[in-house]
Amino acid sequence: MLDQGAPPHNGQPAAPPSLGVGARLMRRKPVELLVAEGGRGDGGSLRRSLGLWQLTMISIGATLGTGIFVVLGEAVPKAGPAVTLSFVIAGLTALFSALSYAELAGTIPVSGSSYSYAYATMGELIAWICGWCLMLEYGVSVAAVAVGWGEYLNELLDGTIGVTLPAALSAPPGDGGVFNLPALIVVLLAMAFLMGGARESARANTIMVVVKIAALVLFCAIGVQGFRSGNYENFMPLGMAGVSAAGATLFFSYIGFDAASTAGEEAKNAQRDLPRAIMLSLVIVTALYVLVAAVAVGAKPWQHFTDSEASLAQIMREVTGQSFWGTLLAFCAVVAIASVVLTVLYGQTRILFAMSRDGLVPKAFGRVSPKTGTPRTNTLIVSLFCGVLAAAVPLGQLADATSIGTLFAFALVNVAVVVLRRSRPEMPRTFRVPLSPLLPALGFAFCVWMMGSLSTVTWVVFGVWMAVGLVFYFLYGYRRSRLAAPATSEAK
Repeated sequence: MLDQGAPPHNGQPAAPPSLGVGARLMRRKPVELLVAEGGRGDGGSLRRSLGLWQLTMISIGATLGTGIFVVLGEAVPKAGPAVTLSFVIAGLTALFSALSYAELAGTIPVSGSSYSYAYATMGELIAWICGWCLMLEYGVSVAAVAVGWGEYLNELLDGTIGVTLPAALSAPPGDGGVFNLPALIVVLLAMAFLMGGARESARANTIMVVVKIAALVLFCAIGVQGFRSGNYENFMPLGMAGVSAAGATLFFSYIGFDAASTAGEEAKNAQRDLPRAIMLSLVIVTALYVLVAAVAVGAKPWQHFTDSEASLAQIMREVTGQSFWGTLLAFCAVVAIASVVLTVLYGQTRILFAMSRDGLVPKAFGRVSPKTGTPRTNTLIVSLFCGVLAAAVPLGQLADATSIGTLFAFALVNVAVVVLRRSRPEMPRTFRVPLSPLLPALGFAFCVWMMGSLSTVTWVVFGVWMAVGLVFYFLYGYRRSRLAAPATSEAK
């Protein structure tokens, strides 16, 4: 049996060809090798240019906006006024997982996020499954948020020049349209920023995050004027099942906090700053989510919420009786949601970058431009895929599919932190999960519970997605993995 915990020999772990199928599926990538390869790609290296502030803004940028600006209108009919409790439950679930992410990000500061953590602790097959779930989490959430961006763009156009895009060009099939052009456009704009480099993208994201927070504070200041305590009288009309179902959907709102961990190879001081950025961003986002949800339900009876993705702008218009404030919020939302698309798309490309370096996906995803220090081919392929997906699939289906992929990946992270504590207790850790293994166990249990609250259709989609992923792995990654034939890979 291989000593997978030992340091690599000559930059590569030894993998005897006599290993059986089971042993090959369980082969682990040494932590030392993961860290040593940090930033290295085919043709160039990623540039370390991000500090604590930029990492925190990436995490907030990827998180803040999806649940409030986009999914709130779908969650309220499921839980009623208790949607605020749904946000708390989803945030608590995220918190347990965030603690585990923070420990692993400080210990293994690489771009692969939970994929790399699983590779170091639970073996290649589990790592592949985790990476495949991350593709669902990041790639599909880009598309889902882009759909909501189109709704707010229509609100902005209506409030400024009195026109809106025709339904055929602003909604996907199944939602009354043919092709969601705005959703495709915002993904392509994010792609253009990412092509320029990580530091330039982080700078643009920081500006958009400031606009986003200002918009939500403005909403609370105006929305509270229409607050009616009677809207909370029947607090939990659909029972705990409704709260749980809404919480599972709203967990989609918290997926971005782990985006900072995908920047591990572009951070100046990853081991120190990644844990801080993850925890700080989650606290800020959760507080804003609960506050805005409480004001929204207080200003508008829960029965009157519809499936519109631009619900906050509508509330502003109803409370003030003027179109100006709703239009202003729509403008802020257009800018703000674009930051979610930008940062989540960034995370997706970096995860694929790490998987390509390991040989599990094609080499094209690991090529780095010497000029910009970015994986440009990777960015182009992912952006086109997400853009077409956003233009063709309704939001609700995308959001639930993203939630189940995220919850599965987070559950694995909670397991990984316990496994690494037992297998490599001597490793230096800049952050440690308190009360381990209790809190990681709770994080795992919460993830499983919320997965069980999702619909049967979502589980079927997830099952099909996983089956496709396993087929791809056994046809491609199983044989091309650098751990399968390191000498051959190195020669190439």
